[in-house]
Amino acid sequence: MSKNNTPKLRFSEFSDEWEEKKLEDIANFSKGKGISKNNISKEGIECIRYGELYTTYNEKISRIVSKTNLAKEDLILSEKYDIIIPTSGETAIDLATASCVMKKGVAIGGDTNIIKTKENSLFLSYYLNNKQKEIASLAQGVSVVHLYSSALKKLKLNLPKIKEQEKISNFLTKIDRKITILEDKLSYFKDFKKFCLQQLFTQKLRFKNANGENYPDWEEKKLNDIITLQGGFAFKSSLFTKEKIKNKVIKIGDINNYVNLEKIDTYSAETPDEIYKVFVGDFMIALSGATFGKNGIVKEGGFAYINQRIALFNCKNCNKKFIYQLINTSLFRYYLDTIPTSSAQPNISNKDILNYKTSIPSLEEQEKIANFLTNIDKKIEKIEEELNKNQEFKKGLLQQMFV
Repeated sequence: MSKNNTPKLRFSEFSDEWEEKKLEDIANFSKGKGISKNNISKEGIECIRYGELYTTYNEKISRIVSKTNLAKEDLILSEKYDIIIPTSGETAIDLATASCVMKKGVAIGGDTNIIKTKENSLFLSYYLNNKQKEIASLAQGVSVVHLYSSALKKLKLNLPKIKEQEKISNFLTKIDRKITILEDKLSYFKDFKKFCLQQLFTQKLRFKNANGENYPDWEEKKLNDIITLQGGFAFKSSLFTKEKIKNKVIKIGDINNYVNLEKIDTYSAETPDEIYKVFVGDFMIALSGATFGKNGIVKEGGFAYINQRIALFNCKNCNKKFIYQLINTSLFRYYLDTIPTSSAQPNISNKDILNYKTSIPSLEEQEKIANFLTNIDKKIEKIEEELNKNQEFKKGLLQQMFV
């Protein structure tokens, strides 16, 4: 046995070599049973469908999000500490996802491998997720990829003794608990932000001035009355490069709530006019493609130029931060979705946006609304940063705590 058969990061009380085994040496395999969308209900037996393993759950499943109206005798029910791995998906890496069910009696849907073991199941779940590339290499298929138990059984593992498995799983569970708390907190503040947007822009919630008096009634205007839009420059895509030359270029794909200029990796030797240049605090909107209507505010890093089919917002007679909040309302998004398009690819124009008609408050009330909502955004951003930091910390630990 190799003397290197131990992890880089380890609890000091353990020194034994980890033992090489195959998954079939320590586990028994079975399959789940199909639960369709039509079988999902508000009441009934808790269930896990294979798609949720990609989108909802991580290594440990404690809170079940779905229920089924199927009878118990028509279901495959979990035992406590069963491990579930999908058997089919769009990509091989999707399948390399293991989750440990922490309660019995949960219905396990179809297209899943169920693994039962006498080892520490939670440790094994973390361990398998750390071997995603190896598991993905066992998958078969092209348009739909399958991961059969016959292939999984041959997966080689290096395992410590049970006590060390328990120590590692307990430690990682504490980190996951902190991540879950942050995810719940983030979800709460995002929901709160949506509620505030709805209340403020339908005028169900109004601010008062410094004397406790009501602000003037909102006036109906088109955005064209208070803003201008600057379209992007038609860069030659043939001249795009990843080399850090001359000018950064923001493309549609870079717009996703925030635009971090430090992470822009497209450059061009072309230098457009200054009107196409954006700085921290500027915000823009995508005019084409599957993500049309998605907007982003520049958060970090100097300046860049906007590519074609992106529109930059500029104010004529308004509070810039207020306009940013306005274009994030569900009312504005609904308006964009109702704009007819003659092509297969969704498209909107500057004119479409400028024609949007809505009620606008006084500049003083705009500022109050903008400051209030911006403070919520800052809180959300801070939580997101802490969440990302903890997720990266966990990722680093997984790489060092397993062989």
